[in-house]
Amino acid sequence: MTRWVPTKKEKYGVAIYNYDARGEEELSLQIGDTAHILETYEGWYRGYRIRRKSKKGIFPACYIHLKDATVEGNGQKETVIPNELPLVQEVTTILREWASIWRELYVGDKREMFNTVRDLIYDLIEWRSQILSGTLPQDELQELKQKVTSKIDYGNKYLDLDLVVRDEDGNILDPEQTSTISLFLAHETASKQIEERIQEEQSQKQNIDLNRQAKFASTPSFALFVTLKNVVCKIGEDAEVLMSLYDPVESKFISENYLVRWSSSGLPKDIDRLNNLRAVFTDLGSKDLKREKISFVCQIVRVGRMELRDNNTRKLTFGLRRPFGVAVMDVSDIITGKVDDEDKQHFIPFQPVAGESDFLQTVINKVIAAKEVNHKGQGLWVTLKLLPGDIHQIRKDFPHLVDRSTAVPRKMGFPEIIMPGDVRNDIYVTLVQGDFEKGSKTTQKNVEVTMSVYDEDGKRLENVIFPGAGDEGISEYKSVIYYQVKQPRWFETVKVAIPIEDVNRSHLRFTFRHRSSQDSKDKSEKIFALAFVKLMRYDGTTLRDGEHDLIVYKAETKKLEDSSIYLNLPATKLELEEKGYASTGKSMQNLGSCTISRDSFQISTLVCSTKLTQNVDLLGLLKWRSNTSLLQQNLRQLMKVDGGEVVKFLQDTLDALFNIMMENSDSDTFDTLVFDALVFIIGLIADRKFQHFNPVLETYIRKHFSATLAYTKLTTVLKNYVDNAEKLTEQLFRAMKALEYIFKFIVRSRVLFNQLYENKGEVDFMESLRDLFKSFNDMMNSNSENTVMVKGAALKYLPTIVNDVKLVFDPKELSKLFTEFILKVPQGRLLRQKLHCLIDIVHSDLFTQHDCRDILLPLMTEQLKLHLENQEELEACCQLLSNILEVLYRKDVGPTQRHVQIIMEKLLRTVNRTVISMGRDSELIGSFVASMTAILRQMEDYHYAHLINTFGKMRSDVVDFLMETFIMFKDLIGKNVYPADWVIMNMMQNKVFLRAINQYAAVLNKKFLDQTNFELQLWNNYFHLAVAFLTQESLQLENFSSDKRAKIFQKYQDMRRTIGFEIRDMWYNLGPHKIKLIPEMVGPMLEMTLVPEIELRKATIPIFFDMMQCEFHYTRSFQRFENEIITKLDHEVEGGRGDEQYKVLFDKILLEHCRKHKYLAKSGENFVTLVVRLMERLLDYRTIMHDESKENRMSCTVNVLNFYKEIEREEMYIRYLYKLCDLHKECDNYTEAAYTLLLHAKLLKWSEEACAAHLTQRDGYQACTQGQLKDQLYQEIINYFDKGKMWEEAISLGKELTEQYENEMFDYEQLSDLLRKQAHFYESIVKVIRPKPDYFAVGYYGQGFPSFMRNKIFIYRGKEYERREDFEARLLTQFPNADKMKTTTSPGDDIKNSPGQYIQCFTVKPILELPPKFQSKPVSEQILSFYTINEVQKFQYSRPIRKGEKDPDNEFSNMWIERTTYVIAYKLPGILRWFEVVSVSMVEISPLENAIETMQLTNEKINNVVQRHLNDPNLPINPLSMLLNGIVDPAVMGGFTNYEKAFFTGKYMQEHPEDQDKIEKLKDLIAWQIPFLAEGIRIHGEKVTEALRPFHERLEACFKQLREKVEKQYGVKALQQPSAVDERRGCRPRSMVRSFTMPSSQRPLSVASVSSISSDNSPSRPGSDGFALEPLLPKKQHFKSQDKLDKDDLDKEKKDKKKEKRNSKHQEVFDKEFKAAEISLQPTEAVILSETISPLRPQRPKSQVLSVMTGDRRFSVSPSPPSATSGPPPITSRARMAFSLQIGSSMELNGMGCPERTDIPPPLPIKSNTGDYGNLMDNQDLTTPATPPPPPPHQRHLPPPLPSKTPPPPPPKATRKQTLIDSGIVQ
Repeated sequence: MTRWVPTKKEKYGVAIYNYDARGEEELSLQIGDTAHILETYEGWYRGYRIRRKSKKGIFPACYIHLKDATVEGNGQKETVIPNELPLVQEVTTILREWASIWRELYVGDKREMFNTVRDLIYDLIEWRSQILSGTLPQDELQELKQKVTSKIDYGNKYLDLDLVVRDEDGNILDPEQTSTISLFLAHETASKQIEERIQEEQSQKQNIDLNRQAKFASTPSFALFVTLKNVVCKIGEDAEVLMSLYDPVESKFISENYLVRWSSSGLPKDIDRLNNLRAVFTDLGSKDLKREKISFVCQIVRVGRMELRDNNTRKLTFGLRRPFGVAVMDVSDIITGKVDDEDKQHFIPFQPVAGESDFLQTVINKVIAAKEVNHKGQGLWVTLKLLPGDIHQIRKDFPHLVDRSTAVPRKMGFPEIIMPGDVRNDIYVTLVQGDFEKGSKTTQKNVEVTMSVYDEDGKRLENVIFPGAGDEGISEYKSVIYYQVKQPRWFETVKVAIPIEDVNRSHLRFTFRHRSSQDSKDKSEKIFALAFVKLMRYDGTTLRDGEHDLIVYKAETKKLEDSSIYLNLPATKLELEEKGYASTGKSMQNLGSCTISRDSFQISTLVCSTKLTQNVDLLGLLKWRSNTSLLQQNLRQLMKVDGGEVVKFLQDTLDALFNIMMENSDSDTFDTLVFDALVFIIGLIADRKFQHFNPVLETYIRKHFSATLAYTKLTTVLKNYVDNAEKLTEQLFRAMKALEYIFKFIVRSRVLFNQLYENKGEVDFMESLRDLFKSFNDMMNSNSENTVMVKGAALKYLPTIVNDVKLVFDPKELSKLFTEFILKVPQGRLLRQKLHCLIDIVHSDLFTQHDCRDILLPLMTEQLKLHLENQEELEACCQLLSNILEVLYRKDVGPTQRHVQIIMEKLLRTVNRTVISMGRDSELIGSFVASMTAILRQMEDYHYAHLINTFGKMRSDVVDFLMETFIMFKDLIGKNVYPADWVIMNMMQNKVFLRAINQYAAVLNKKFLDQTNFELQLWNNYFHLAVAFLTQESLQLENFSSDKRAKIFQKYQDMRRTIGFEIRDMWYNLGPHKIKLIPEMVGPMLEMTLVPEIELRKATIPIFFDMMQCEFHYTRSFQRFENEIITKLDHEVEGGRGDEQYKVLFDKILLEHCRKHKYLAKSGENFVTLVVRLMERLLDYRTIMHDESKENRMSCTVNVLNFYKEIEREEMYIRYLYKLCDLHKECDNYTEAAYTLLLHAKLLKWSEEACAAHLTQRDGYQACTQGQLKDQLYQEIINYFDKGKMWEEAISLGKELTEQYENEMFDYEQLSDLLRKQAHFYESIVKVIRPKPDYFAVGYYGQGFPSFMRNKIFIYRGKEYERREDFEARLLTQFPNADKMKTTTSPGDDIKNSPGQYIQCFTVKPILELPPKFQSKPVSEQILSFYTINEVQKFQYSRPIRKGEKDPDNEFSNMWIERTTYVIAYKLPGILRWFEVVSVSMVEISPLENAIETMQLTNEKINNVVQRHLNDPNLPINPLSMLLNGIVDPAVMGGFTNYEKAFFTGKYMQEHPEDQDKIEKLKDLIAWQIPFLAEGIRIHGEKVTEALRPFHERLEACFKQLREKVEKQYGVKALQQPSAVDERRGCRPRSMVRSFTMPSSQRPLSVASVSSISSDNSPSRPGSDGFALEPLLPKKQHFKSQDKLDKDDLDKEKKDKKKEKRNSKHQEVFDKEFKAAEISLQPTEAVILSETISPLRPQRPKSQVLSVMTGDRRFSVSPSPPSATSGPPPITSRARMAFSLQIGSSMELNGMGCPERTDIPPPLPIKSNTGDYGNLMDNQDLTTPATPPPPPPHQRHLPPPLPSKTPPPPPPKATRKQTLIDSGIVQ
């Protein structure tokens, strides 16, 4: 049987498609997952994902791309390591880390960051694939690596990730192998680089600039790389294209030409170079960068006929060089780096010469001056790029651009920095201009100049003239011919390169010839003149640079060609004058056989030679033997020679100098001069321009220098200078600067001498050096002011000699000499120089030798200690200390323990103190902390022990030292000096500190624990430090990403456990001293136990029990411990520490301990319960504090403050009061803010008692006594009540304050202010309309809610004008995952225990609790309306229920009302806008009681409106008209017909004999309605307008009819004193009905609302006008069961919509004709008790409802809140609410309808949303789509199963983008 086979090579791969596991044994893969493959079988692999090793499974082999990897270990321990560059692996890790952050950015909608990170990721992916491709050249790969690391570092910084530190090669540093100082410096460097990188990223332009600066700063020269792509130019003949760089300001060429020969066919002559026309213009330097402008100039010279126009009929002359045109481009931006795009092709427009006499140079200047060129599409195409470095560097760095075939046009003249190997011997010759007579010709000549090089024998030198780079050398150069021009100006430059040995024999010969356009004539033209110039002058120097005005000679052609004839003649006009010939006088002068012509000719030359000198003095020195008498003069003159000249002849010059010295060894005549010359040359080489000659000088000393006796002479001169420092200050200063090389000469000379004479003269040499040092010491000791500069120089340059001198001198003695030298530096002077001198010694080889360190280190530590204590030159001190520690860290410098000990003894404490005294803003703090960490890191265990012993017997010293150290460590941990992203540095510091803390802890145990030596403060500081260490940010591993956590854990473990266990042990060691640290240590210990590391918690929580036990032992209670832990716990949990697990552990561990204790069992258990309860609340509070919902935050805050009140923690209670108050202010809940502050005020007395600190927790209050604080609080509370329009509350507080001001404080000024405020409040109560908020009941069901809300009901006070829909929406945004329940019944346990969130919300009606003072008194509605919605604690919610069988004729007889009353914990408004319901009671109201209530409310309403009209004659009449019309309308006959049918029947009386009284009461109410109506109609009659007179008459007629009917059936009632209705202050009760109705406080209100009470809240007090009655119901009615109602809701909704359309028409009719009309009632499908349960029935105006008694059937009509949502609201749309505002009272007109016309169905309201009837669905089936059952699990075997199916094929190839998007493979 086949089986799984372990893989051998296929070990590591990457998923290239997504794979979804189809069974338990399979492994899901996502694109990019890396897999470790263990086994294979028929197209399947088995293995695991490297990122999740625990889950193994099988997956198809075709989904995996295999990669090379190294396998380590085998079997269970097998691991794979990808064979990739470390950098590629780093990129992979980084990409994975960034990708997860990228996703979070997407989810968090942080677009800008998201896009930036995307670009970073794409760049890295691209570069990673380039590196992996392996196709990049080495230089590009190096550059790319640089780019990658730079991008990674930038991205990490951008995303606030950790800083990565690297070595020079870009590899990540290993902190274990790196010294602390190096690590610190690496971090500093990395930070700086990233800062620069960030600046680059911020600006694209800067980007190029900064990159360039970095590249070009490192190299002194650079080059312009040019590729000629094409010449688009119609020439018609062969041409020369000459390109060069040109300075338009100075109008001169600055580089050689790059010459390309172009053929007439439009292609290069050398066709092989077609696509390879490249040149690199080298040797540009900083001066060229500073040029105002640089142009790239191309001159095109035609080579062919004289005139292009000439036709070919005659034989024409060919091969003439004629001007054709130029092309110019400004390349300043490319040279300065503003533009850098090597791929961009630039078009350079071509400008032809205007006429034949147009000089090319003139055209160039014209083009530069012109704005644009009319090029007609002609020009050159080139690409340009600036490259750093000289030609050797460029060939190395850019081999793909510059190879051996690339032309190299050099800059004319030397580069700024002359490279030693650069051997040149170039002479640049420029043909400037000439002036030629026409002679015998009729027109001016067409002059052609031919230049060639001849030696003195008349032999021509072949191929030494180079017209341009990229072309071969030629023997003869012909100039451009300008047609018939008398004064041609050529400005053509060629390079003449002659072998050095031929220069002195060579001269340049220029011949002039007229050229004719016709070949025949041209042949007969001979040379008509000649000029020449010798390259070497008579004194042996080379031809001077600059212009030369040459003499033009005429003679026979033969003679002109004979060099022996003309070479003896003067060549230039200047020479002519020098030889005494007058250049004036006769026009022609005969010199031998040659005549000087009138013609003139100028050239200019420039010599660039490392072999030829134009300097006489230098030549004199080099050839000193030929004339020794001038030697002294020559030596002095050398100082004046140009540095460039000397450097070119460096070796020759040095040879000459030492030869002079050696050949005059007996005398010292020249010694000083030679010494000075040597100093001058060394000084030159120190100059930046010649710095590259350092190696030349070094090589010279090593290989060519041979003066064996020079050392004695040099030493003698130097000593002489030092001894005479005051006189020879300048010379000595210069010598000091050259000291390093002087000593190199001395040492080399001595070594050579030893080789020859075997250590002869050793003693003398040693002595001379000692004497020299003695002289230095004497000089340092002198007090002369003149020599300060020299002393500084000595300190600076003397250390440079160490490495050389120790080759020939005993290093230990040298160390001693230096020690003496340093000690001789005057006290307090030259401190920085002295420290830098010591730094240089540390850098020297001397300090790496153990013996020498023994001598030098004590000196250095003494100096450091002195200066650090004096706070002098801290930067230099720090550098010195760092460098010493760096050397001591090295493994190759011998034993270092003793030296570390010296530093520790002398400096550790001083460094500690320096760190303590140094501010965090100091630039040096990081370096000092690094040094201090380095000392501690390099100390071994015995060093620590020794350290304490060094303090000797003085115990206080040890205490002080430890105190300082503990304080410093704690400060450094708390406010780390290094940025948080320096993780490696911070972890290194932590590791070192941890070891030090543990070492010092051992000292505490050993020396400070027994009774006599116990140091409380020291122990206290130890614990604080240890806890600070444990809780510091950088050790909280759980806050880091999993990768970072794993890295830190692998390298350092969890340091918190180490120190935590140490703290525990230290605490238990304390024994009887523990009580001294309670309660101070409770806070720190709590912090430690809160760290989320379970083992640490288990180990340290028992410390609390120990503390309890300890305190109990001494005081028989643990009150201090308890107080402290509660205070601290609050602070810690709020700060983010603590979690559920901690609460459980705390509970479990402490309870276990307490129960075992004899005395603490009970009190301990109580304490633990208390703390656990507190934690529950604090954890809830913390969770919610980050919630967007301020309501949740308020609830939590109240929970916590109530708990603190309960356990009598006043200061904590007040703290949370203010948090709550602030939350309210943020939400503009001023009323609630006032009530919250009032709780604080209630804790205070009106007394002179001093305020405890915790009572004034706000900075704003300046109070010394409780009375003052209470006064301030009251002022603020009154202000808040005023803002919240709660003037009644403000007045009651004001009265209390008034009493104080008037009778206690006698502050009448404050009193008058307060009384004015009060008056304003009273006025506001009467005049200002206050919006009435609605109240909503909200139930939160399910375990998904926090514990303080879970399965509880709350009553919420809505905001002003907030409807239920808006309130619900606000609720649901807080809980987006919650489901809104559709019913209003209390849910079952299944919902309460489910893990989800269910919210139930409906409107409830507040129950008025009228203050006793208002009861049974006539009080203005404005005053009473406040109490209908404020100071309420009970709320009602009513819903209809049916009992018994449905009676189609009498719907009302079995329709009951279920009324639920909710009582909340506190009155609303209060400190919250909601309170929890504490009790719920339910009553059922019979149909008859409901009818009685309805009639009572109607009567009250009529009475109210009447009263208002009596009080205010100006009220509008419309509301009254509508109210009366609705009641007296004959269509319903007062609205009581339904009652009559339902209740006033014999049948009802028989069935309900006990209801007799109630029926009588109902009849009484019907009878009482008539007098109220009568009064209303009377007032209506008085106020009615003429337009409405017919309407009023109709009212009267209807009323008459009604009155007769009622009085006949129910008796006559009359208002006793009709006049009293007018009296506002009458003594009768406001409502005449009251005498026979229930008192308002007990009477159940009739609210048949199902789901919500309207948002225009209805007052519930009898007699208030907030209630309107429902219209009577139609006669034919049938009632559905409640369930049925719920289900039919949606069907009804559709019909509603149709009716809505009709309603508007009817509305218009009513508005126009205010007429009464008959009503035809539509049959409806359900009995309607109130508008909230009437989904179909259009409503009648509320005012139309009357109760009529007929027979013994009874109906019930209930008042309803207007505009509820689930049934149609009253007829008038919302717009008509304007009435209520005009009336100036809270009367609600929303329901005032009109008589409906019989032919038009009654209108429907505009619905605000679908019926909320859904709220009633008790048994609604809340279906959710069923999830299919999981497939049966596969059978599992222990060995991996063999797949039963063939592996799936890979998905079709997609584009890269699709692949990334693809989320899975369709199986």
